[in-house]
Amino acid sequence: MGRGPILLAAGGTGGHLFPAEALAGELAARGHRVELVTDMRAEKFAGDFPAERIHLVPSATFGGKSPLRLLKTGSTLAHGFFKAWSLMRAVQPKIVVGFGGYPTVPPLMAAALSGQRTIIHEQNGVMGRANRALAGRVDAIAGGFLKARGRHAEKIVEVGNPARPAVLARAGTPYERPQEGGPLRLLVFGGSQGAQFFSAAVPEAIAQLPAALQQRLVVTQQARGEDEERLTARYAQMSVQADVARFFDDLPAHLANAHLVLSRSGASTVNELAIIGRPAILVPLPHALDDDQGHNAQLLVEADAALMRRQPAITRDTLAADLTALLSDPERLYSMAANAHGVARVDATRLLADLVEAIAAGKSVAAARSEQT
Repeated sequence: MGRGPILLAAGGTGGHLFPAEALAGELAARGHRVELVTDMRAEKFAGDFPAERIHLVPSATFGGKSPLRLLKTGSTLAHGFFKAWSLMRAVQPKIVVGFGGYPTVPPLMAAALSGQRTIIHEQNGVMGRANRALAGRVDAIAGGFLKARGRHAEKIVEVGNPARPAVLARAGTPYERPQEGGPLRLLVFGGSQGAQFFSAAVPEAIAQLPAALQQRLVVTQQARGEDEERLTARYAQMSVQADVARFFDDLPAHLANAHLVLSRSGASTVNELAIIGRPAILVPLPHALDDDQGHNAQLLVEADAALMRRQPAITRDTLAADLTALLSDPERLYSMAANAHGVARVDATRLLADLVEAIAAGKSVAAARSEQT
């Protein structure tokens, strides 16, 4: 294995950076030097990242069809590529590992073209556009929910998605069946766009529930700041116990405490539902070009651990019907929770670190895959 550091490339969102952070901690514990390359948008997440050095490389995401914007994006990516090329020559990493999103394109392209070993990690059940652009050039592809089939199957090693320590600490927390007449704890969250939709839809669906269920509900719901007061007042009007907030410091604790979860189906969310083992109603983010959240949700649906409902088809009556059916059936909820945990890969961080070490040492994907079976 080379003498340089292991260089991780991640940015744009916390969803890309957090798995990289988990891997960095594992690699550092194994005695490797770890450095991070990211862009300015992700810099705010990277303050506590366990890396010896953090390098900033310009990047941008293609969006819209304006010729001027496309030109500007292309120019930014080109600038990022040349800066990344210089970085590779200066750092001489053992291997470069990318975690998806356009901020990884310049450093991974520069690494591949300069002869460094390379891996991309794909969290979702379908490969995103940035990773698709890189897949043909990298040495290996680590699959979170991605299966070793289809195009580039020979490069894919299924390792799972690294999770935060706070999630792993609650892995397999026993599911407490709702007791007759006892509280029914519903957790609702989903990022800014999810929060907006759920703030409008959930209270009106709850208003349609049978009184016996409505009186037992304890709702914990993420909401945008502009919706927080209105949502709190609406629940108070119905005499529903509710904790509404813009952000929850310990979401894994709320997940472990929930009887049912209503959320989007990003890779991190689906992964955490599986690791902790909780039943869910999943609403994929609509209009995504690759429907990555739909593919993620399908993993839990096929395991009979979740329902998937498409946002355009949801009404207050259909959502009320789903909530009533599940909250009225403690045994089904218990079974779904167990099924969710059956999908979990709690050793994903270790498996990913093993793959990184193997590819950095010059082993083939086939050899690396055989070592993990």
